[in-house]
Amino acid sequence: MMLPTAVLAEAAEQAGEAAKSGLPQLDPSTFMPQLIWLAVTYGVLYWALSSFVLPRIGRAIDERRGRIQRDIDEAERLKGETDAAIADYEKSLAEARGRASSIAAENRDKLTAETDAERQRVDHEVNAKVAEAEERIQAMKVRSLAEVDTIATDTAGELVKKLVGGSTSADEVRAALQAAQPGE
Repeated sequence: MMLPTAVLAEAAEQAGEAAKSGLPQLDPSTFMPQLIWLAVTYGVLYWALSSFVLPRIGRAIDERRGRIQRDIDEAERLKGETDAAIADYEKSLAEARGRASSIAAENRDKLTAETDAERQRVDHEVNAKVAEAEERIQAMKVRSLAEVDTIATDTAGELVKKLVGGSTSADEVRAALQAAQPGE
C-alpha cells in the first residue's frame, strides 16, 4: 500500500513541476511512470474486459444466435405445415370440383331423360289429338258430302218444280244428278 501513496506523492510533485514547465506528458522525465501506469491501466482494463464484459457479450451473441436458429427452425416447421395444408386444400378442392362435375353431369342426364320422356308424352298426346281431329274431319267430310247430295237433290227438285211446274220425286232427281256427274 505504500506504493500508491508514494506514487501519488510523486505524481503531485510532478504535477507541480509540470504546471511550471508546460505539458507533463511531454516531459521526458515522466515517461517511465506514464508507461507504467499505461501498462497497469491496460492490464486492469484487459482483465476486466476479458473476465466480465467479453463473456457477457459472448453469451448474449450465443443466446441471440440460438434464438435466431430456433426462430428459423420454427419458421421452417410452420412453412412445412403451411405447405402441407395448402396441398391438402388443393387436393380437397380438386375432389370437390370432381364431385361437383359428376353431380352436374348426373343432373344434366336426369333432366335430359325427363325432358325426353316429357317430349315423347307430349308428342304422343299431339299425335293422338291429330289422329282424332283427322277422324272428325273425315267424319265431317262424309257427312258434308252426304248432305251435299241431299241439298243438291232438294235444290234440283225445287228448281224443276219452279221451272217446269210439276213435282218430281227425290229418287228421280237423285238419279238424274248421278247421271249428270262426270266420271261416274
